[in-house]
Amino acid sequence: MSNIVQNILDAKIMSPTELAKEAGLTLCQINSFAEGKEDPPNHLVDALDFIMLFQQAPLSQDRPHAFPQSKLEEICLEGFLEDLRTFNRVGRKTELREENGIQYYINDFWTSRQRQSDGLHEVSYRACFKGELPNFFITRLTQPGDWVLDPFMGRGTTLVEAALLDRQAAGNDINPLSKMLVEPRLCAPSIGDVAQRLDSIDMTPKSFDGSEDLLAFFHPDTLGRLIALRDYFLDRIGLGIMDHTDKWIRMVAINRLTGHSSGFFSVYTLPPNQAVTVKRQIKINEKRNQRPEARDIRAIILKKSKSLLRGSAGLINSDFKTQTGLASQLKFLSDETVSLTVTSPPFLDVVDYAGDNWLRAWFAGFDAFGVDISIHKSVKDWTQFTAGVLRELYRVTKPGGFVAYEVGEVRNGTVKLEKQVIQAAEETSFQTVGVIIHDQKFSKTANAWGVSNNKKGTNTNRIVILKKHG
Repeated sequence: MSNIVQNILDAKIMSPTELAKEAGLTLCQINSFAEGKEDPPNHLVDALDFIMLFQQAPLSQDRPHAFPQSKLEEICLEGFLEDLRTFNRVGRKTELREENGIQYYINDFWTSRQRQSDGLHEVSYRACFKGELPNFFITRLTQPGDWVLDPFMGRGTTLVEAALLDRQAAGNDINPLSKMLVEPRLCAPSIGDVAQRLDSIDMTPKSFDGSEDLLAFFHPDTLGRLIALRDYFLDRIGLGIMDHTDKWIRMVAINRLTGHSSGFFSVYTLPPNQAVTVKRQIKINEKRNQRPEARDIRAIILKKSKSLLRGSAGLINSDFKTQTGLASQLKFLSDETVSLTVTSPPFLDVVDYAGDNWLRAWFAGFDAFGVDISIHKSVKDWTQFTAGVLRELYRVTKPGGFVAYEVGEVRNGTVKLEKQVIQAAEETSFQTVGVIIHDQKFSKTANAWGVSNNKKGTNTNRIVILKKHG
């Protein structure tokens, strides 16, 4: 059967690109099968036989698929599951476990060493995942041009990765800060435009005007210049002339406000995704015997911009849609338009988003504590919240589309939220395909399931995979 791919190509039933899309393969796989270097998996052999027997004619505009959509969906899903079962990237076989009829796939599926994430991802935000996670699903479950969604987009990792992979990106978040962090990187300016705009902005220090407490973080000259820059953005917004270069500079400035090196505007403090209170910063200063030093705001913004725009990042100019609102009300998306959702919702009461972002919100011109971010204290409430989100995701997902819903272990591993996601999915018509446990540090299945072997491990990524039937 190793020449079945070549037979289809020779008969001009499909082009290599068409065959790859219909069978859920990459062009590299098509070439490898056609040249006889390896045999197609059994589930694909049956599908390719189907093509040979029943579709002995080239594709046309009137026949966009070589065989029924339901058959295509079956092949795509089985190919994905076969990939999970046989995954062996670092010499470790996938460990399988079934619980309550749900298949779990446990392996080290991705890691920061797997590939160098594009520099465009390097924007700090609390509780965010690495670009390798959405890349794993986007490359396996979508084609270029497909819409990829994240209804809890945060810093926009899913959207940026989708754009880098030539997909169309859609995102939502209740926090207004999110759009400020995401949109500039989906339509990035050139470094020359950034430098020119920075030179044109008047950052003559302004009076503190009630912001004196912030001197715990910033040198007086730096704070005065930050207030000038902040006022510049607010004025541009008021006049309706805030363009993509302004938005880029504001995004970088937000991410350089506070941190633990001279690459930030502040004195030494916590990492940039966690802003401490003024009182706590005063104590940090006293303990470290430190005082804020003056910073060159322009130079810091320009340096970070160069880092973000290195490599392919500067090529971003993608089609995208974003919204600030509830994940259960994605009004900016039409029915059945999204091929894949990759997302991670708020985990119960784990993260204090308002407390972490109060200083960024100040610079952006809104009150972080006035944002109605969903924080649920009980598992029951969280499950109901998730059910509402999944009902909306079902509406916007195309037939045959997927949802990768990433959750974690909370409360010292006693609560594994994938069980609540599966329960919530039962209120929709989604099919629960399985659960992927990305388990980078554990070496035994028992660890991922909370069984102690006298070795303390780290929490795992737990991703529930849902599918919408055609």
